[in-house]
Amino acid sequence: MRDAEGHARPGPPYLRIAAELRGRIESGELRPGDRLPSTRQLIRDRGVAMATATKALSLLQREGLAEAVPGVGTVVRRIPSLAKQTPRAAPPDSALTRQRIVRTGIAVADAEGLRAVSMRRVGAELGVGAMALYRHVADKEQLCVLMTDAAFGEHRLPEPGPPDWRSRLETGARWQWRIYRRHPWAAPLVASLIDPPLLPNAMAHVEWQLAVLRDLGLDPVILMRLMISLAGYVTGIALSRVAEVTGSGSAAFRRASDDAAAEQIVGSGRFPLIAAFEVNRRELDDIDALFEFGLQRQLDGIAAYLEREAENNSGAL
Repeated sequence: MRDAEGHARPGPPYLRIAAELRGRIESGELRPGDRLPSTRQLIRDRGVAMATATKALSLLQREGLAEAVPGVGTVVRRIPSLAKQTPRAAPPDSALTRQRIVRTGIAVADAEGLRAVSMRRVGAELGVGAMALYRHVADKEQLCVLMTDAAFGEHRLPEPGPPDWRSRLETGARWQWRIYRRHPWAAPLVASLIDPPLLPNAMAHVEWQLAVLRDLGLDPVILMRLMISLAGYVTGIALSRVAEVTGSGSAAFRRASDDAAAEQIVGSGRFPLIAAFEVNRRELDDIDALFEFGLQRQLDGIAAYLEREAENNSGAL
C-alpha cells in the first residue's frame, strides 16, 4: 500500500526503517554521498533480523534514493549526471569565457567527482567542442587549478577579523573546512603541504592569518610550521571523507571494512577490548563533530606550545 506521494506506507519493520531513512534524506539531513547505516548497524541499533535490514536498504535503492558503493556501503544517491539533463543551445563563441568554463567544471565535479571533469565533458555541457575551450584554458590541469582557486574564493574571510591568534586560526580552519564540504574534490588538489599549487584566493587566506600571527614574535619557520600543521589537519580530514565516499582506499582496506568481515573479526575473540567497546555509531560518524573536536585539540596544542615558549623566553631574560 502506498501513500499520496507514492511511497510505501510504513507497516512491517523494514518499511518503518526505510521510511525513517527516506525522511532524513528528503529533509536534507542525509546529503548525496552520505553513508546510510549498514545492515550490521541496523541489526544492532534496531534489533531486527539481517533480512529486515537488507530489505530496508534495498527498498531505498529501488526508489532511486540510495546506491551501493563497493568498499563503502550504501550511500545517498548522488545528483544525476548533468549530461542527462536537457541539452543547452550552443552559446556564441563570444559568450564562452574562462569564468563560464571554470564554473561548469565545478558543477561537473560537484555532481560526479573530479574524474568526470575533462575538456570534452565541459565543452559538451557548454554546447561547444573541446577545442573551443583551449582558447581560454590551456589544459585540464590548468582547469583544475582554476576551479580550486574559484572554490577558495567563494567565501570571503571577515574583515578585520578576530584580533587574537586562536580565534583567527579557528575561523580560518572552519572557512577551509566549509570549502571542502561543499567541494570535496578540492582537497586532493591542494593536499601537498610543502609545494601546494599557487592559488591567489588560498594565498589571501595565508595573508589574512599572518595579519595577527606575525605579532606572536615567532621565528618565521616555526610560524609557518604551525600554519601548515593546522592546514594539514583540515585537509587530512577532508581527504578521509573523499576516500569514504568514493571508495578510493586500497582494495585490501575496503575488503577489511566490509560489515560482515568486520563482524567476524571482532567476534573472533582476538580483540576483546574492541568487542566490549560500545559507541554510538551515528555520533561517531558525524564528520563535522569529528572535525570540531580535532580542531579544538589542535588549537589547544598550539596554545600549550606558545605558553611554553613564553615561559622559556621569560626565563632566559
